[in-house]
Amino acid sequence: MTDLAPLKRALISVSDKTGLIDLAKALAARNVALVSTGGTARALREAGLKVSDVADLTGFPEMMDGRVKTLHPVVHGGLLALRDNEAHTGAMTAHGIAPIDLLVVNLYPFEATVARGADYAEAVDNIDIGGPAMIRAAAKNHAFVTVVTDPQDYIPLLSELDAQEGRTRLAFRQTLAQRAYARTAAYDAAVSTWMAGAIGDAAPRRRAFAGTLAQTLRYGENPHQQAAFYRDGSDRPGVANATQHQGKELSYNNINDTDAAFELVSEFLPADGPACAIIKHANPCGVARGATLAEAYARAYDCDRTSAFGGIIALNTRLDLETAQAITGIFTEVVIAPGANEDAIAHFATKKNLRLLTTKGLANPALPGMAWKQVAGGFLVQDRDNGMIARQDLRVVSRRAPSDAELDDLLFAWKVAKHVKSNAIVYVRDQATVGVGAGQMSRVDSTRIAAQKARDMADVLGLEAALTHGSVVASDAFFPFADGLLSAAEAGATAVIQPGGSMRDDEVIAAADAAGLAMVFTGQRHFRH
Repeated sequence: MTDLAPLKRALISVSDKTGLIDLAKALAARNVALVSTGGTARALREAGLKVSDVADLTGFPEMMDGRVKTLHPVVHGGLLALRDNEAHTGAMTAHGIAPIDLLVVNLYPFEATVARGADYAEAVDNIDIGGPAMIRAAAKNHAFVTVVTDPQDYIPLLSELDAQEGRTRLAFRQTLAQRAYARTAAYDAAVSTWMAGAIGDAAPRRRAFAGTLAQTLRYGENPHQQAAFYRDGSDRPGVANATQHQGKELSYNNINDTDAAFELVSEFLPADGPACAIIKHANPCGVARGATLAEAYARAYDCDRTSAFGGIIALNTRLDLETAQAITGIFTEVVIAPGANEDAIAHFATKKNLRLLTTKGLANPALPGMAWKQVAGGFLVQDRDNGMIARQDLRVVSRRAPSDAELDDLLFAWKVAKHVKSNAIVYVRDQATVGVGAGQMSRVDSTRIAAQKARDMADVLGLEAALTHGSVVASDAFFPFADGLLSAAEAGATAVIQPGGSMRDDEVIAAADAAGLAMVFTGQRHFRH
């Protein structure tokens, strides 16, 4: 396999014309002959560059609205011919096929077209055919051909040509070939995923996912694990699309926890008041509303001050100076919010290890989406948990109906429980969590752990009784027995929200009535593993 391959002729056909003219001028200055198509050729000529049309080479004009222009042996023969194979070079000579040493192609903007809500016909019209075919051909023949599919690689290409006196090294071509195949794979994944949704196929025979590298990470969950972070191209506000204002790069665990925090706080509309969520190891250790953002943070912090140390904080409104000052009272890894005031940003700048991320809004928890998880030999795919419950959806099953204040707290607790690892138990009082039990094998254990945390915080805060007294409690799934419910009652809860659906619902309802608890069923479960 040839190491250094000369670059004398280039075919350029791009939808994204970022950096196009500068690249073409640099190639022309290096005596590289330019071949192009349609709008790309027009742009090159307008820049004063000499360029040949593909139509002149093939002897066929572009036709069918540009659908047919490069699908021709003169093009693909020039890309695929093995330069060291006499049969290949003989065929080139016999049929007047000249070699193409460099292919610069980026594809029709299918992803962007779908993202802006184009209809079915327009989406189909933006599926590129000739581009992927040429890219795959050039990438296959990377022994001799250099293929570039991303404007980010224009400068490295020119640097390579300078360093290698107008040639490219095999290792360089291999790298670009891998990127080329990844690009066409991602493109096909986008098309197939869109089409599955468009035709209502919830479980297509084959499923593909793709992403673009956002950053390499120092390591994964643990130092012995390699890791990287990829964006999927969606515009959902969150950690992937946030602006980082300061601090060192986010780690694998930072990204995972920040996503969990922001998805949780996005459940709480700013119109209903400021809200704060504090996350540790993907579980909330405090969530609260407040009259001000600073108050919301303080109330969330008072749920579990120990766990909040070194945590991730998500806010549902713009970060202000007062809140920033309160947050810097303890060590915090990351703060994410939909915007931040300049004085708050300046204050955080004094804390070099604190990362501040801002987004262009909150994530809509009701929007559909997809979630997947790898298992040995495969992966699981499901809809994002976008289940929402309103007051009118609740069914009162106890003799006593909850008060308006209890209903408000029950709905608050339910939103939080959705984001707690199962088995999840959440105590809430006055729009603030006062105890969270997460990830236990037994629902009773989660109930007791949450209550114990509340008692511990009562000691820290100098309270005579834990704030679970007079609280409400949410369970992410039904109580299979009455014991978990009774543990919540012993902790002082007065009302319960749960999905219902147990074979022993009647027994659990009777226990609630005997304890004087109000209880509502949602008919919806929120397991989170």
